[in-house]
Amino acid sequence: MSRPLVAIVGRPNVGKSMLFNRLVGQRLSIVEDTPGVTRDRLYAECEWCGRKFDMVDTGGIEPSTDSEILLFMREQAQIAIDAATVIVLVTDLRTGVTAADKDVANMLLRAKKPVVLAVNKADSTGVTDPGVYEFYSLGLGDPIPVSAVHGHGTGDLLDECLKYFPETDEEEEEEDLIKVAIIGKPNVGKSSLTNHILGQKRVIVSDMAGTTRDAVDTNFENRFGKYLFIDTAGIRRKSKVDERVEKFSVMRAQLAIERADVCLIMIDARDGVTDQDTKIAGLAHEAGKASIIIVNKWDLVEKETGTMEKMRKDIMRDLSFMSYAPILFISALTGQRTDRIFELINFVNDQSNMRITTGMLNNVLADAQARVQPPTDKGRRLKIYYMTQTGIKPPNFVIFCNSRELFHFSYQRYIENQIRAVFGLEGTPVRIVIRQKGEKE
Repeated sequence: MSRPLVAIVGRPNVGKSMLFNRLVGQRLSIVEDTPGVTRDRLYAECEWCGRKFDMVDTGGIEPSTDSEILLFMREQAQIAIDAATVIVLVTDLRTGVTAADKDVANMLLRAKKPVVLAVNKADSTGVTDPGVYEFYSLGLGDPIPVSAVHGHGTGDLLDECLKYFPETDEEEEEEDLIKVAIIGKPNVGKSSLTNHILGQKRVIVSDMAGTTRDAVDTNFENRFGKYLFIDTAGIRRKSKVDERVEKFSVMRAQLAIERADVCLIMIDARDGVTDQDTKIAGLAHEAGKASIIIVNKWDLVEKETGTMEKMRKDIMRDLSFMSYAPILFISALTGQRTDRIFELINFVNDQSNMRITTGMLNNVLADAQARVQPPTDKGRRLKIYYMTQTGIKPPNFVIFCNSRELFHFSYQRYIENQIRAVFGLEGTPVRIVIRQKGEKE
């Protein structure tokens, strides 16, 4: 059974994102005094009084607007409302009840879902501010004064939400869930791919680069398994990041990489590998994430004999540090080859989780040394005693030797290549730590 979902909605700039961050206990949602900062739905896991549930932050609802982005935001908020178990309507004590508040309240009443009314910015403690009583006029029951800044009243708010949760046994944990981050520079088609995979308009798609700002989470299940897709804001070059909001978006994308099991690194087929693509791929590589290079918009490339193979070689040359990553040419618009994505995700995730016994590793190590003798320096020869695996995601190995200085990087790369040749480990980085005899961990 899926977990209950609490949707936080309201007109722009009433403090929804700050309240969301307070309730989930993390700074996940971007908070800025500019209305319209939160655009897509943003999910997080919460726990209160022993019950686990999901919470979603939505963009501000403008009931009547001609702005394309604001219309998108309203559509996203409506999707969250339709999926929610409980809706939290956030209002602003300082401004009182506005016409927009009434319009949103009427929209929620038509949804016929349980609604909890939160009156934010009730920052003073003690006697209840008389202004709170004005919010009874919305017809949504007792208003609960809260302070997103200080945390006052948030416990009462969550207690009220819990009343509407269905009675259920302990939710089963999703042990086999694979977390997938879709990363890349702006406007390469990350959101289009997410929407195509999920079969719905899950995130805003626009030709305007930078439309997606928050990292957006979506659970998805099909015949291949269970997945959590994280569609991230496009990562721009630092010189291009002027707005504070854009800076936060880059941070969120980097955090998404850290959270993910597998990274889909999207590249625009028309541009090839740019400097920014190299930096983005480097973030996933340094984080030790299993990765797949997705070349999108392949339908827009003029082709002749050998076009794909030439681009594959160009990508392997430009991303030589990620030679282990499989390359897939797709079109998120037409769906070309997108059906292969899940098989590759499962494959590289399995490779990243591979465990190899010490005995098998040392057989490969002995064979590698017989083929190519360890290096020497000034009459001293490198002696390798044994090798063992110490971790997964990515596979981590420790090699014990007589002298770390004698273990040249080139010989370390040779050992890594021998391990890959025998065990595969395709799609995942490999970490090798060199320790000399007598050295403490």
